[in-house]
Amino acid sequence: MQQMQIYGVSFDMVGKQPIVLLKTVDGNRFLPIWIGHPEAAAILMKLQGAQTPRPMTHDLLNEMLEQLEAKCERVSVTELRDNTFYASITLSVNGSEVEIDSRPSDAIALAVRCQAPIFAAEEVIEESSIEFEHEVEDQEEVVEKFKDFLDEVSPEDFASGGD
Repeated sequence: MQQMQIYGVSFDMVGKQPIVLLKTVDGNRFLPIWIGHPEAAAILMKLQGAQTPRPMTHDLLNEMLEQLEAKCERVSVTELRDNTFYASITLSVNGSEVEIDSRPSDAIALAVRCQAPIFAAEEVIEESSIEFEHEVEDQEEVVEKFKDFLDEVSPEDFASGGD
C-alpha cells in the first residue's frame, strides 16, 4: 500500500463524469477514480470548508463514529476489477480493527471528514495511475496534462491496462 493524498476533483471532458485525482505522497503518480456527482460534491464541500444547514450522509457517518467512540484509522483503494474500483474503511472499535467494504468515493468522502490517511494498493497504482517523469510543482501543468489524458481515455481503458 502507498499513501495517497487528494490532488483534486475534476470532470472528464466526454461524459462530464466527476473524477477524484489521488497523488502518491512519495512520488509523481496520479490515480484517477471516476465517482458519482453526489460523492464529488461531498468531497469538494469538505475540502473547501463549506457548511451545510443539516448533516450530509458522510457528516452523519463521521458523527456516528465519534459518538460510538470509533475511529476511522485509514481508507484504502484495494483493487480494480471489471472497471470498478474497490475500497475498504478500517475502523478501530474497542481496541480492535474492523474493515468495512466501501466504494472509494464514500471512503474518501469519509476520510476527509475524519482526517484519516488514504492508501492505494500497489497493484491498483501500477495498473491505473499516470506518472509524471519530473517533480510536479505547478498544479496548472498537472491539470493540463490530466485534461489531455482525459480527452483520450475512458473507464474501459483501465480494465485492459490502458492498451
